[in-house]
Amino acid sequence: MAESDVKVVLVPGAWADGSSWSKVIIGLQSNGINAVTVPVPLTTLEDDVASLDRTLERIDGPVVLVGHAYAGAVIGASRDPKIKALVYVAALAPAEGETVADVFYRNEPHSTAPKLAPDNHGLIWLPEEAFALAFAQNASAQELAVLAAVQRPISPACISVPIGRPLWKDVPSWYLLAEEDHMIVAETQRFMAERMKARVSVHQVDHTPIITAPDCVVDLILQAVREVRVS
Repeated sequence: MAESDVKVVLVPGAWADGSSWSKVIIGLQSNGINAVTVPVPLTTLEDDVASLDRTLERIDGPVVLVGHAYAGAVIGASRDPKIKALVYVAALAPAEGETVADVFYRNEPHSTAPKLAPDNHGLIWLPEEAFALAFAQNASAQELAVLAAVQRPISPACISVPIGRPLWKDVPSWYLLAEEDHMIVAETQRFMAERMKARVSVHQVDHTPIITAPDCVVDLILQAVREVRVS
């Protein structure tokens, strides 16, 4: 199988959209890898998985599926047989019977992590100051301004529903552990990665290495692509 035959599908997490993967997409393209993002609505976990599955329907051949943050729960809930590997980027990976909130709050939050609560419309927004303090503290001022401007709220229905058997039990997984993450603390990431028996890559990066350290994200995805190619 040629490496270029493997497709990469990228799923953004909460408070972000597909543009958050721009640097990773460019890095993958420079290595001959095609990538697409998934327009998750962030309305319910079921809706987000359905959006992922619709995207996968449009793709032929084997897929390396990549999720950032909340999207770890989304990629673990798909059952499309084209998925040959999973890559978690500072992502949440609930086990069967757990919710996203269960694993997110497994350890004490970082001191700069924002207090999160639904607004009058039942949507959870990230406070603007949290982008610089916790979400992407290593980003430039311009990047922070864009992140705040394009943020998309998440519904509690995405994070409060227990999941079924996660796909990471059935396909090989890789995990980028962000040691400077102020949203999902490193201890929580390490627990999930070890439980998944993922191949772990540890970096001194913030919660959004897809923006602030894209090269290490691209390198990890390429590891998964190469393994799928030879399998």
